[in-house]
Amino acid sequence: MPTNQIHVVVLGGGYAGVMAANRLETRDDVAVTLVNPRPHFVERIRLHQMVVDGDPATQTFTTVLNPGVHVVVDSAEHIDAAARRVRLASGSALDYDYLVYAVGSTSATPAGVPGAAEFAYPISEWEQARRLRTRLADLPLQASVVVVGAGLTGIEAAAEFAEAGRAVTLVSRIIGPSLSKPARRSVTKRLRKLGVTLIEQSSVAAVGPGHVVLDDGRTLASEATVWTAGFAVPALAAASGLTTDGIGRLVTDETLTSVDDERIVAAGDASAPSGQPYRMSCQAGLPLGAQAAATVLARIAGDVPADATVPMTGQCISLGRRAGTVQLQRPDDTPVNVYLGGRTGAFVKEQVCRYTVKWLAGEAAKPGSYKTLKGPARTTEPADVAAAP
Repeated sequence: MPTNQIHVVVLGGGYAGVMAANRLETRDDVAVTLVNPRPHFVERIRLHQMVVDGDPATQTFTTVLNPGVHVVVDSAEHIDAAARRVRLASGSALDYDYLVYAVGSTSATPAGVPGAAEFAYPISEWEQARRLRTRLADLPLQASVVVVGAGLTGIEAAAEFAEAGRAVTLVSRIIGPSLSKPARRSVTKRLRKLGVTLIEQSSVAAVGPGHVVLDDGRTLASEATVWTAGFAVPALAAASGLTTDGIGRLVTDETLTSVDDERIVAAGDASAPSGQPYRMSCQAGLPLGAQAAATVLARIAGDVPADATVPMTGQCISLGRRAGTVQLQRPDDTPVNVYLGGRTGAFVKEQVCRYTVKWLAGEAAKPGSYKTLKGPARTTEPADVAAAP
């Protein structure tokens, strides 16, 4: 790399990281290195479909990433903010002038649930989805499948498996807690039509190799227990001594700059602006990635970075391949009593999946072309954060 270039390292090749890396290519004097544990981009919003039909749910980086971005297939193990250096799992290290922290999220480890770590199948990462696909391929269609958690991921997984002919039970305290009551009724009706057994007001207290135990003592047969109850983030920021929120997201100001170091900027699921993160989603990840890059570019230019905002317009849920629900939202991410359902909902959800890749590819081809909409003003009262030792 020429010595006169500014080196920006982007940690994470998901929705936020790829968008940030592409946007940074608007300056010729910036060299961008993207660090990602896989040699491809994962369409995370298609992983439940991958489990059923074997679609890889991936795109090559040549499809979504500007050719000027250098990709390093590795994982970050430690950030030395004082030295501006990232140590990688391979033993090598990368020096940086600016760092974009976009490491994403993963399944939450079900602490306190005996057997969950050994016998449950999370589905939030590509490798996890492949493992579950292999498991289901070994089981007859009539084998019992229990999906734990009925957030958007759990709903989509249960519907996809049931539409494929699987015997599915969905266990949760509430179906679709982020949805309005009308949308929740619609989702519940569709799940029942697909043959999903719904067990509400319950949680799983233990997981065995062929069963789950509910909190009321009931035992359900389960040849494959799919765990979708909650998300976590990598421990990298906390382990590196940076200030994080209660689950380990990097705490930033409203420009997405770390409260500890103005050379570190965060975006996506692992960021918490003012300790108040946006909902984990590609809907937030794409604009946050673009705005994180804009903050870095502003600092390079000697300008004052703008506050980042994200208008959260809706939640899109696939309910198998022939139906879906699109929950409309206020800009502050609270639901309204309006939704699109049925085949219309399925069509909109599929278009969202396709356009997510198109937007990334468009930004790769022409950095700066992706347009971000301004979201609502945010209240920034102090939130609970933790400074890692």
